Amino acid sequence: MFGWFRKKDEEVLSFPDNSSAFAHACTLGYRPLLNAIIPAIVEEEGRRGPEGERCYRIRLACSSGGREIWGCAMADAPGFPEVGELVAYRIVRIASELPDDASLIGYIACKLEPVLVGKMGWRIAVSYTPANLKPEIRF
Repeated sequence: MFGWFRKKDEEVLSFPDNSSAFAHACTLGYRPLLNAIIPAIVEEEGRRGPEGERCYRIRLACSSGGREIWGCAMADAPGFPEVGELVAYRIVRIASELPDDASLIGYIACKLEPVLVGKMGWRIAVSYTPANLKPEIRF
């Protein structure tokens, strides 16, 4: 009748590499909000934490071209990112009492493909979230 139930064609943007996909993600206006999943690019591998987590220096997508922070992949993760990968960083807490470069507390949730599918978002290549992670309950 009006085409309400017709499947809408999603625009698919494919990028040749992770750095060009990250540059495009910086233009999309991601904001650091609680439970936000923000694209980032892994720049450097750091040390392992005391509980087995692996730390990485990543650059989060933002309008100023990126924000450098240290992010971790959990110890029980099924895989770990490598330098140069496009990943998704999940913000769990925003600690305003800490310095600006350490105020976003979260973890590297998954590896992203350099493909943006319309309103659906970035395609997920590999999940780095442990299967035994308990979901958050909000009231």
